[in-house]
Amino acid sequence: MFLTFPIMVIQVNTIENIVVWRWKNMLMVGIGIFLLSFVWRYLIKRKEIGKKKAEAGELVKPPITLRVLKEPKFYIPALIVVAVFAIVFPFVFSMYQTNIMTTALIYVVISLGLNIVVGLAGMLDLGYVAFYAVGAYTYALLNYHFGLGFWTVLPIGAAMGFFFGVLLGFPVLRLRGDYLAIVTLGFGEIIRLILENWNEFSFGPSGIANIPRPSLFGIQMSLHGAIIYLYFLMIGLTLFTIFVVNRLQDSRIGRAWIALREDEIACQAMGIDKTKTKLTAFALGATWAGMGGVVFAAKTTFINPASFTIWESIIILCVVVIGGKGSIIGVILGALILILLPEYLRAFSEYRMLLFGAVLVVMMVFRPGGIISDVRRIYRFEERKTAAH
Repeated sequence: MFLTFPIMVIQVNTIENIVVWRWKNMLMVGIGIFLLSFVWRYLIKRKEIGKKKAEAGELVKPPITLRVLKEPKFYIPALIVVAVFAIVFPFVFSMYQTNIMTTALIYVVISLGLNIVVGLAGMLDLGYVAFYAVGAYTYALLNYHFGLGFWTVLPIGAAMGFFFGVLLGFPVLRLRGDYLAIVTLGFGEIIRLILENWNEFSFGPSGIANIPRPSLFGIQMSLHGAIIYLYFLMIGLTLFTIFVVNRLQDSRIGRAWIALREDEIACQAMGIDKTKTKLTAFALGATWAGMGGVVFAAKTTFINPASFTIWESIIILCVVVIGGKGSIIGVILGALILILLPEYLRAFSEYRMLLFGAVLVVMMVFRPGGIISDVRRIYRFEERKTAAH
């Protein structure tokens, strides 16, 4: 009640220059927290019992989310429902709803890219927004100076992201942990400051306006049609990203990333090329950020350096951590929750950030591994028995 007092109780009326004291809100907070404390204690007790069972070596049931994802009778109908919902969404809901869903899908794509670096390779990157900015400015500048369209620039934006990923990867090959985070944070700020101060190149704080939306075979569409088209384009790009990241995760380089995450010294001792593995993670992760930046520029039709601050990197990192590091489904759910939740809580405009923070705290206490945590893989070698002749 004390922590929420300034937000829930005090309201300043600037028109009449008076302070309104909403004591009713304080009473509601007290009753709500009192009731929720019983639920909190029950969940904490369950968590402690599960931990004791695990320490005693007893068989603990896997989380219900993992059981559902492994059972075809559950996940196939769920996929069908999701597919139907995704197809009818822009025709049932308003243009505003479609717009914010497109934004959420952009975050899904770039978060899956960061998941390669943070979730699979275990390298903390706080400057990921720099690659996002590179993709956005690649499209804006190439269109402004040379008139190149969206479809031409999309692969160029991905290539520029790849190039800058390698460029960042080289100086940080020997770093890990907090030192790596500080250097990547500095890299992100360097890119933002260059964009903000180099007026001749990036037009500085004024940004670049009138960036064209994607066209369909050269046909220009109305605003409503362009929003629906961009929504389906993002559905396709999201599916492509999920397919590629899933294949990478199960590939040889994916297993090398996981080995690097678990123990860097043991990984090198096993003969894995640490330099190549780190550079590949940075480069491929940055590729998806570059593509996401191109789509972002096409969606907003205006960009400036204020769109690519450190807070964007933190939001994307929160998506990966809360969704579940290394888990594709978890990252998708994390992006949808963290991007859509603040929008749908606008009805509680005064309290939505309070609710948003409460959700994050609950997640960190009860699901520290994320909504859907990645299961650690176990490999067994079994000796084949051959029949004696």
